[in-house]
Amino acid sequence: MKISLYYRLRIYAFAIIIAAMPGFLMAQTDSAAYLTLQQCVETAFRNNLELKQAEIQAENARIDYKQSKNNLLPGVAGSIEHGLNQGRSIDPFTNSYLNQNINYANWGLNGGIVLFNGLSYQYGVRQQNYARQAANMDVQQNKDNLTINIIVAYLQVLSAEDLLVQITNQAELSKKQVDRLNILNQEGSITPSQLYDLKGQLANDQISLINTKNQLEAAKLSLAQLMNIPYDTGIRLERISTDQFLNVYEGTPESIYQTALNQLAQVKAVNLRKQSAEMGVKAWKGQLWPTFSLNAGLYTNYSNAARTSTLVSSSDQPSSDYVLINSVKEPVYTPVSEYKQNPISYTEQFKNNYSTNVNFSIRIPILNSFQTRNQVSKSRLTLQNADYVEKATKIRLQQAVEQAYLNMNATYNRYRAILTQVDAFQESFLATEARFNEGVLNSVDYLVAKNNVDRASTSLITSKYEYVFRTKILDYYQGKPLW
Repeated sequence: MKISLYYRLRIYAFAIIIAAMPGFLMAQTDSAAYLTLQQCVETAFRNNLELKQAEIQAENARIDYKQSKNNLLPGVAGSIEHGLNQGRSIDPFTNSYLNQNINYANWGLNGGIVLFNGLSYQYGVRQQNYARQAANMDVQQNKDNLTINIIVAYLQVLSAEDLLVQITNQAELSKKQVDRLNILNQEGSITPSQLYDLKGQLANDQISLINTKNQLEAAKLSLAQLMNIPYDTGIRLERISTDQFLNVYEGTPESIYQTALNQLAQVKAVNLRKQSAEMGVKAWKGQLWPTFSLNAGLYTNYSNAARTSTLVSSSDQPSSDYVLINSVKEPVYTPVSEYKQNPISYTEQFKNNYSTNVNFSIRIPILNSFQTRNQVSKSRLTLQNADYVEKATKIRLQQAVEQAYLNMNATYNRYRAILTQVDAFQESFLATEARFNEGVLNSVDYLVAKNNVDRASTSLITSKYEYVFRTKILDYYQGKPLW
């Protein structure tokens, strides 16, 4: 009778543990060594290569947007040319022909600004701005997907840990019964078959224990791979209370879908890309308009042939001409000046030879092999495709929400039914074990009752975590905090 009471107390304790599984956990001696869900998500954000690639694409889009705005600024360019002409050439200083080696230099600074080109640049800025925002939404979508995957892996680890506790207790209970029946068998109080039946059950529990340990390590491995960190068998996770999520989920598929249209990054991305495509059509159509530009330039040059003349002396010298005075030829004197040729310095030529120009130009597109018109047609096709992508994304989203809501309801109903089943099987097992310990029930009936409560308890743990995951999916669609 004392043995029966002892086991009855153990079964009651076991029932309490199943009812409050989050409180029945492996010891946590150092809470600082446990990874939290937030830490797992942040680690994945730091290490995930797909996310980094999406961030690079977003940065490229930001640079494209910056460039589209810079296209509105004036274009300024400078030029410097130094060269050597040999043989007959034109002196860049005097524009006369020379037959000598000439060192020359040309300096120039010119700039221009487009005043109007059919607003093509302005629409291009809007196009790239929408593309930049869409790329940022892609980054957020990658983060959301990664967060969902981390939550799934995290819950799988917690579920496997709870299952390990559950099956460990099952194995301990079977071992206690085997130890008790060993004593009774030695005393000849029972048939040997009862002992062997319980030994077989203990072996089954030990096999389940091994499988669950493997399942736990596989879940840890999946989580480590998502975080892109080395797998460590000693990884430990902070427990999360799931009881607050085990209520009826509020909302309807239609309301969740409507909220998702305004909250989900994926939907925002396709909508922004459609708007970007609309601006792309307008930008290319702007290329069909005349382009009005204002241009200006400043130029100067240098030549080593450039000289300046300095008067050294002046005198009258007889020439070959003459005049007759009294039939006498008298020579004609002419003034002769002597000049010294001095080279003009580089800096002086640079300062004195400059010239400027300002012009207003109109470029009228007439025919360029229909390239612009074909680009307009292609941009319209891009817009049409973006529209189809947006519609397809919304359809898939609605279908996903409806499926997720159906799965959530089915999981919740299964969880509630299994909860009732566990209570019933626990009561049945208490009565069956009491009779088995008193020797008025055979081992077959005992094992049937034990297996029933074991399977129900295991299913309860699995369905509980599955329901929490299903609710997190619906929270994600509505943009709610995932934890």
